[in-house]
Amino acid sequence: MSSTAQASEPRFTPEFERRTYARITRRIIPFLFLCYIFAFIDRVNVGFAKLQMQQDLRISDAVYGIAAGIFFIGYFFFEVPCNIALEKIGAKFWLGPIMIVWGLVSACTMFVKTAGEFYLVRFLLGIVESGFFPGVILYLTFWYTSRHRAKMVAAFMTAIPLAGVIGGPISGWILGKMSAAGGLRGWQWLYLMEAAPSLLAGIATVFFLYDGPQHAKWLDDGERSLVLHRLAEDEARKKLAGASHFTFAAAFSSAKTWLLCAIYFGFVMGNYGISFWLPQVIKDTLTKDSVRIGLLTAIPWACAAVAMVVAGHHSDRTGERRWHIALTGIAGALAFAISSIPGISGLAGFLALTVATAGLACAYSTFWSLPTAFLSGTAASAGIAWINSVGNLAGFLSPFLVGKIRDSSHSMTPALLLLSVCSLGSALITVFFFHPPRART
Repeated sequence: MSSTAQASEPRFTPEFERRTYARITRRIIPFLFLCYIFAFIDRVNVGFAKLQMQQDLRISDAVYGIAAGIFFIGYFFFEVPCNIALEKIGAKFWLGPIMIVWGLVSACTMFVKTAGEFYLVRFLLGIVESGFFPGVILYLTFWYTSRHRAKMVAAFMTAIPLAGVIGGPISGWILGKMSAAGGLRGWQWLYLMEAAPSLLAGIATVFFLYDGPQHAKWLDDGERSLVLHRLAEDEARKKLAGASHFTFAAAFSSAKTWLLCAIYFGFVMGNYGISFWLPQVIKDTLTKDSVRIGLLTAIPWACAAVAMVVAGHHSDRTGERRWHIALTGIAGALAFAISSIPGISGLAGFLALTVATAGLACAYSTFWSLPTAFLSGTAASAGIAWINSVGNLAGFLSPFLVGKIRDSSHSMTPALLLLSVCSLGSALITVFFFHPPRART
């Protein structure tokens, strides 16, 4: 590979490199982006289903919080082995089947009758979906160097807010218009209809994705040599900078890995506090109409989609990571605190939560440029999955604690303050413990 790259070096002009990476981005990012929209909708549509499902099944806010969050317990236990499996099997025959199975499991939620069945299906969904997000983050390292990753990860993770933009109105419409169709309740139709795109995308993945540039038939020899050469250069730079490399154990022996787990945990606390409870907050403070709730939930996520792309581009252009993560995390923390003020109007609280959503989206998307900057090889596959696994335990804790707080205090104020503290803590850890080298070379 090195001799080929050296022979091709004269063709590695800035314009050729720009065109090559633009072509790669057009080929893989929109498709992965669409798949993650389907995944995230299947993960968080329980927040909309709750508006009818809670009354039908006679479950409390605490039971709902456990069911929403138990997804991440299954996610935690299987994420690391899933990422190791992707590295061995390849993306084509790993991500595609995962998507097909999670679509089937998500659709089965329409059949639950008891709290126990609700817990079981959500737990299984977490197991099945655990290999997707960290797998894609790892997959992007097969194509992009550190210089490009914040922008590419931000582009991919824009699917999270856009899942809210798209899924919110659709979920609201299904709840409002399908409540008596075919003898099923609106929440049952919601699970069924929103699982179908995942099944189709999983089938398409097997035919569309390639495991890396060395296998991509749509790249010519010069483009392939450029990408492989840049990746080899990037690995060499990381090794010289002291990156943990090539061993599974290296991912767990670095203090930075554990600090990154803590940072991501705090941001995930805030993100899923919004994802699982925003429809209920809007119902409590602004409107009880399902269609309007769906339309209103799209606003914070639309703002977040724009903000995270802008932040990712600016972070890549300047090569600065730490303050991009910390300042947006602090903005999210302040906005949560404002939204928790007792007696604040529904509109003012909604605007504050919009800012919180955008701030956290910028923070957690830019965040993923940190672990890939100092982990590589097998350490990267294990480390990325471990950081995401531990961080996403907050996906269980956040909805559970919010539900318990609502049941005991009949108020969102203490819950929003908790989310504020978690976001602020993550931002401060980033400031005090991370002084990464500039990504631009």
